[in-house]
Amino acid sequence: AGYKPGYFSFNSGPGRCGRCSGNGFEKVEMQFLSDLYVRCPECEGKRYSQPALEIRLDNKSIHDILELTVEAAVAFFEGREDRKSRKVVKALEPLAEVGLGYLKLGQPLNTLSGGESQRLKLVAHLLEPKSKKGSRPKCSDLLLFDEPTTGLHFDDIGMLLNVFQRLVDSGKSVIVIEHNTDVIKCADHVIDLGPEGGELGGEIVAAGTPEEL
Repeated sequence: AGYKPGYFSFNSGPGRCGRCSGNGFEKVEMQFLSDLYVRCPECEGKRYSQPALEIRLDNKSIHDILELTVEAAVAFFEGREDRKSRKVVKALEPLAEVGLGYLKLGQPLNTLSGGESQRLKLVAHLLEPKSKKGSRPKCSDLLLFDEPTTGLHFDDIGMLLNVFQRLVDSGKSVIVIEHNTDVIKCADHVIDLGPEGGELGGEIVAAGTPEEL
């Protein structure tokens, strides 16, 4: 049909629903009560106009694609062997690796928890190209994390450690402020500050590899 990728943007593309402007809902202002948000009667919450929804990829519309979870989307595009599908899979796989495979592709960012948002930022760093030898380091080549395991399940900590290793393998330097021993034992170098907190701290108690300590 000659449509460009921008046609399928529900933020500004011409393929979005004209009534709700791609939001999928309409706001009803109430004079003395909180505003109500109701599903758009024209697109039925799908965000797109009917002509856009009629365009399908393996019998799936753009709405159907955005309703897929990351894991389901990887499986869907792996079944296609064209170059663009392989590019989509390559971009989605890091999301599953950091434990975000359950998120939907079209899920709004403002619905993510703090931990999900942080891991999403990690994915952006994983997708960055490696720094070439001899080239000037970028600001993102040094990453600092402050208690990243807070609130994480044991299995999620294992995923986080795998991500840290991938960042290091890609040429980045990772500094982690952490008390979790499962994280500390995986470090290349440990600096233990103390001996207490606040004014009673600030001294280097020990430094070296986990095996040396």
